Amino acid sequence: MITSFSFICVFAVLINKVSLQETVEAVIGGSVVLPCSSTERALKLQDIDVHWRHNDSKIVYDIIKCQDSLQKQDPQYKNRAETFPDEHLRGNFSIKINHLTHDDAGEFSCFITHSSEQKTVQLIINESTAEKGNKSTDQGNNREEAGTAVVTSSTLLWVYIVLPVVLLIL
Repeated sequence: MITSFSFICVFAVLINKVSLQETVEAVIGGSVVLPCSSTERALKLQDIDVHWRHNDSKIVYDIIKCQDSLQKQDPQYKNRAETFPDEHLRGNFSIKINHLTHDDAGEFSCFITHSSEQKTVQLIINESTAEKGNKSTDQGNNREEAGTAVVTSSTLLWVYIVLPVVLLIL
């Protein structure tokens, strides 16, 4: 019984670790760099294609054989998304998005076809600090409650880790 419970707890922690994605926060009107790099070190740039997608559908940016390919780019990202070509040799295919709006929030995926790697970044768009100062205290209290929920989730994660270890020792 204890062994089964321990296995379930450890499995829950492992699933949580595997499904974690990187989260990036930015403000409306600002810019953000969404990270994506290849772990493969012997890169032949002429063989590499990189595809950035927003919420699995909108084409944010394509790099084909180390060249920008913007013909099919979603109009939402025209003249707002850019890469860092000097970094491509190092395996860095991050993009920068300028003039952020609420519509930019969501999941961005970076597919590196040569190595079949996929990176996922969750973009959270916050209001600018000027807009935050104008909000009522009720909304401020809601944000504090949301922060408490995050702490509680983090605490529960530790319970999943510590509890099985204690049970195994007993």
